[in-house]
Amino acid sequence: MLDRTTAETYANWFRALADPTRVQILHLIASAGRPLAVGEIVEQVSVSQSTVSAHLKVLTESRFVLVQPQGTARLYRVNEQCLSCFPSAADVVMGRAAVEFADVACEVTR
Repeated sequence: MLDRTTAETYANWFRALADPTRVQILHLIASAGRPLAVGEIVEQVSVSQSTVSAHLKVLTESRFVLVQPQGTARLYRVNEQCLSCFPSAADVVMGRAAVEFADVACEVTR
C-alpha cells in the first residue's frame, strides 16, 4: 500500500497532466533539449501568453518543469528526475511495479 504522502505526490502529478495544453507544453519543453522562454512556448502552442504562463505555473508547482532565471527572463526546462520517475509512478499506482519507487517520487518533490 502506498503511504499517503506518496499517493498525494502522484495525484498532483496526474492532476498536472490532466490538461492537454499542459501535456503539449511539457512535451515541447522536454523535446527542445534546452530551456525555453515563455515567448518561444507561446509561438508553438495555440494559446495566449497568459494561458501558457498559467499552465507553466501548474507544471512548476508539480516539479515537472523547473525555472531558471536568466537576466530579466525566466527560462523553463524539464525536471530530468521526472522523466524517469513519472513512468514508474504510473506503474506503481497500477500495481505493475514495486512500491520502492515511492522513495524516488519523494526526492523529486523536494
